[in-house]
Amino acid sequence: MKFAFLWLLNSAFMKRIAIWLLMAFSFTAFAAQAQIRKVPAEVTDAFKQKFPNASGVSWKDKLTDWQAKFKDGSTSSYAWFTNKGEWKETDQELTYESLPEAVKDGFKKSKYNEWTPKETASIIKKDQALQYRVYVEKHSLVQKKYLFFDEHGALKRDVQSL
Repeated sequence: MKFAFLWLLNSAFMKRIAIWLLMAFSFTAFAAQAQIRKVPAEVTDAFKQKFPNASGVSWKDKLTDWQAKFKDGSTSSYAWFTNKGEWKETDQELTYESLPEAVKDGFKKSKYNEWTPKETASIIKKDQALQYRVYVEKHSLVQKKYLFFDEHGALKRDVQSL
């Protein structure tokens, strides 16, 4: 009996069961990330009021707030709202060339001037000054950082990226 049990564990049958269980677990984990709650009307109404020309809107439930990804004209943007519909932040994707001259000058004068800028965005937060985020890399994928500049081109902080 003991040998029969060991044979069963080593058999192709058990390997198939293990593969099926792994696939079922993976599917369940993927489905768990799907949006369960419906976007509250307060959130969608506030979004429509703030961004009347938005198109291609998609929502992500972030538990404590909601993130909208949308196009405003030809520009990709992200906006965050609380569950009660209060606007928190908007990030608008930019090209490096479209950054204000002061920000480009600040980058050139920073210790990261030899790093390669990859992505840029403007960040508007409730009750805060406008910021610009520049994602930079050095030596391809080895070193990556987010640099945050104010509208005058002063580097306010850098954040290591994974």
